[in-house]
Amino acid sequence: MHRFGPGKSSNGRQQGPRKGRVSWRRIGSSLGVLAFAFFLSEPAAAQSPQALARPNILLIMLDDLGTELSIYGHPLVSSPSFERLAARALRFDGAYVQATICNPSRTSLLTGLRPDSTGILTNKVFFREFVPEAITLPRLFRQNGYVTASVGKIFHGVDKGWQDPEAWDRVVVPEGPTLLGRGGKNHAIQKKGKTMATWRAAPGGDEDQKDGQHARDAILLLESIANRSSPFFLAVGLSKPHEPYVAPKRYFDLYRLREIEPPVVPEVRSPLLPLALPSPKQVVFDRLKLKKKQKAIRAYYAATSFADAQLGRILDALDRLSLWRNTVVVVVSDHGFHLGEHGWWGKRTVFEESARVPLLVYKPGMRASGESARGLVEVVDIYPTLAELGGLEAEGPLDGTSFVRLLNRPGRAGKAGAYTQVQQGKNSGRSVRTRRWRYTEWNGGDRGVELYDHSVDPGEYLNLAELPEFDGVVRELKILLEDGFGSASWFDS
Repeated sequence: MHRFGPGKSSNGRQQGPRKGRVSWRRIGSSLGVLAFAFFLSEPAAAQSPQALARPNILLIMLDDLGTELSIYGHPLVSSPSFERLAARALRFDGAYVQATICNPSRTSLLTGLRPDSTGILTNKVFFREFVPEAITLPRLFRQNGYVTASVGKIFHGVDKGWQDPEAWDRVVVPEGPTLLGRGGKNHAIQKKGKTMATWRAAPGGDEDQKDGQHARDAILLLESIANRSSPFFLAVGLSKPHEPYVAPKRYFDLYRLREIEPPVVPEVRSPLLPLALPSPKQVVFDRLKLKKKQKAIRAYYAATSFADAQLGRILDALDRLSLWRNTVVVVVSDHGFHLGEHGWWGKRTVFEESARVPLLVYKPGMRASGESARGLVEVVDIYPTLAELGGLEAEGPLDGTSFVRLLNRPGRAGKAGAYTQVQQGKNSGRSVRTRRWRYTEWNGGDRGVELYDHSVDPGEYLNLAELPEFDGVVRELKILLEDGFGSASWFDS
């Protein structure tokens, strides 16, 4: 049952998203520094001891980025800014989203509620229609005296005006050129008339693309609100590596096609369940020619390196403005992405590639700087974690659990399970990931069950669910799956 019911009309029928746009402040990039005059109205001042006790919050969200990064052992992807932040922060090796498409996942992070609690399962609805009473994460901070600002895509549907006006003092949406730029040739993967990926090495520099503008405007905001008497909550949305994979040419030049090795689907594998992929007939990546695969993967890598460079520009600003001493920094993605694993190009599965995401957390004075945490955490946990770090209390029950305890003791165990779900039309896939296993049910098991042993099968190709010797494991994980949606348990060890 939804914690907050969907919007209802007078006749009791569920309403869809409103056609009108939410009233909120949209600032074009052409306004430059003048766009931030709001923040300059208060004279700069050294923060009081009380203000310093309340840290600034910088939340950076990427789109469609899995763990294809050097900090997670990828041998090829150039991501020096992630490496630089990881040297200061705590890297989480077992972070999982609650849904593997944008709107449900971002809503979960920003409300601290699972998709079952919000009722948001698709990208087609404005979240406020379903959770009108929820106090979102930035709104919680704003209500408690923080200056709040958003750059780029944080809530899903920012291009449609889907926002949370009471959450922000300022919303900045750069009015950049079309993502594909001008002139030149675009490349694409197409199957049965549907484009699955478009890419291009674009002319111009970083700020000719929206993510370059996002970084620029985030830096302008940091400059205007750093060292003021009120702490800030700044959320920055980088749109890459989301398709179309467009970035300045120099990021494509980082990668040679012959060095890119597309994933190989093993010959010995269990048959895929019919619902395991969103639409097997749409595009099956392993049917493409090798060079086409390499070009598509290179484009994704280039978009990733472009986003990494924008992260680096923001980190430079933190250095220059001496903000590390009193700013919590969180970098996370809204979900992962398949680059050919299981023959799939895309998201919307509950396999590891779609459910697992990079997560880096920095807290001033933390003892675990430069270390990694193996314990399981969920993206829904970010809300209570940031609230605790800011000394705030949520106004309602949350589905997540703070993982502040891991920031100084990363060797502590995390959650018993991390839960991810996906909606395929009328069919629902629910999955729980433990340290060793992934267990998935489709429509409560009526449309199939999956069990994968990560100790011997990290690619999740051998489904053990029907083998008698694993009946006990299936029974235990079935209980964990049923009990876990909404739970916030931790290992005792």
